[in-house]
Amino acid sequence: MHPSKITILSCSMDPESRSRRIACGAESLLRERRSEVEFIDLQDIELPAFDNLNCYGHPSYDRLYRAIRDADGVLLAVPIYNWSVGSAAKNLIELTGATGAGGRKSAWFDKIVTFVCSGGLPHSYMAYGNLAMSLMLDFKCVINPYVVYATERDWIDGANLSDELAARLRKTVEVKLELVSRLRGRGYASDWEI
Repeated sequence: MHPSKITILSCSMDPESRSRRIACGAESLLRERRSEVEFIDLQDIELPAFDNLNCYGHPSYDRLYRAIRDADGVLLAVPIYNWSVGSAAKNLIELTGATGAGGRKSAWFDKIVTFVCSGGLPHSYMAYGNLAMSLMLDFKCVINPYVVYATERDWIDGANLSDELAARLRKTVEVKLELVSRLRGRGYASDWEI
């Protein structure tokens, strides 16, 4: 059995991003469990705006597309703004999820997706739901039912997750790896279908 290949996509443009810090914690846990991890921070690369034409020639496109397509699972670390996932994550999914000319096919089909989120208010904890539903319906992604949602109240001295949230992150990563392991041999491959 080869190790699980997990791509972590940190989708915050905030230099002090808390979702990025959670993603780094997830990376450490995945590496402890001998997973092969590719960590991509969208703050460090130029993400072209999705225009369904010129964006595919952008140098970042191939790297992002392959990192998602070739992964056993994807972890999306996202900020929550205005009751929804930050716009960079949606742009990333539009860019790598489009199918079209030249045999291009969405990188997202059948991926096992896990969300780790940081928001300002505790009651925004379901704000990632619309994006999760879209990934499930459009690309037949399997959405990990365990999610980390943290607000500033969940950080100790602004630097470390509370014990409760750190335990939630561990369980979220463990469930992700179990889903990847159990679904590795599945006999189907999805495409655009209703």
